[in-house]
Amino acid sequence: MADPAPMPAPTVLLPQSEIETILARLAEQIAPVIDDETVAVVLLTGGLWFAADMTRALSRAGRDVCFDALWMSSYGDDKASKGRVEIRADLQRAVEGKTVLILDDVFDTGLSLAEAVRHIKAKGAARVLTCVFARKPWPEPRAQSPDFVGWEAPARFLVGYGLDHQGGLRGLPDLCALD
Repeated sequence: MADPAPMPAPTVLLPQSEIETILARLAEQIAPVIDDETVAVVLLTGGLWFAADMTRALSRAGRDVCFDALWMSSYGDDKASKGRVEIRADLQRAVEGKTVLILDDVFDTGLSLAEAVRHIKAKGAARVLTCVFARKPWPEPRAQSPDFVGWEAPARFLVGYGLDHQGGLRGLPDLCALD
């Protein structure tokens, strides 16, 4: 059996230093519209890197939010969305009557974010805000746009800073393209 073709080397699009600048700017935008009772909900798995950094940036901006996670999947190990979202693990804390800030790595099709908003509203959240690190262009209308966007990404396959290729490359400190 032949060896698989080697994976191309990732191309750095956004170095770690620029990621840190984006996080600080987002925290300054978000901090005035939330309070310390806000529940920051990360969409797992890719959003974990961004959510960890974002909650620390919010703390530096004067907001110490609660933290929870919603494990959703729409890609699996594929490069394209399956077109449906499944919830693999639900929230651990009550959000009824609270402001919820959903944090995700990338806004691509919008399916995961729309499903997360619907799910959290159904749990009784008083207000749901959404924040993504990167928004990719999309050729057709999508679900609601995020309330806060860190970076307008190109239409490329992104890896690093939580984004993966078949489970790998998430730990790259820079945001890169793999195409």
